[in-house]
Amino acid sequence: MTFCAGDYGPWRVERIITLAGGTLPMAQRIAVSEDTQPARDGPAAWSLRGVTSNMRYTARDEADSLVARQEGLSRPASTHAALIPIRQIEACWVMAPDERRRVLQEQLRHIRIGLDYLPGIARQLHHCRDLGEPSDFLTWFEYAPEETETFDELRRRLREKPEWDDVDREVDIRLVRDPGPN
Repeated sequence: MTFCAGDYGPWRVERIITLAGGTLPMAQRIAVSEDTQPARDGPAAWSLRGVTSNMRYTARDEADSLVARQEGLSRPASTHAALIPIRQIEACWVMAPDERRRVLQEQLRHIRIGLDYLPGIARQLHHCRDLGEPSDFLTWFEYAPEETETFDELRRRLREKPEWDDVDREVDIRLVRDPGPN
């Protein structure tokens, strides 16, 4: 998946807020492509690539709950979105997978928190560390305008967890999908 910022695309950038680390230049719009090398309709201010993967740190019961409760992306009513690139400090990446899973499950409860907000907020995690990108993950959320405060509550709850002490780059990009072609 590629998120390409420039003067084209269906998603209008409302704001870019840097919470940690380096920022991204402001752009007018974002185009989202299933390809990691999208065709460009014009110059890009920046682009971020990521791939979806298996649910690396998710137990079977959690995966089943997510599938049962989450509705898909691109719902007509979900005209608001957030793209949040995140990078963790290197110490997080030297942990063995079982250690990372234990931290995510026992200390952070990300999946359990996320379940509280389904189906109103749809989400997709894109891995980008192995692609040489400036972030480890791209988190993509879509929601209806009336879910904006709910989304902000979700973000607040996730950021209260100790893991955010290990985040050295986080940028919150808020978007609105305009009706019609772009």
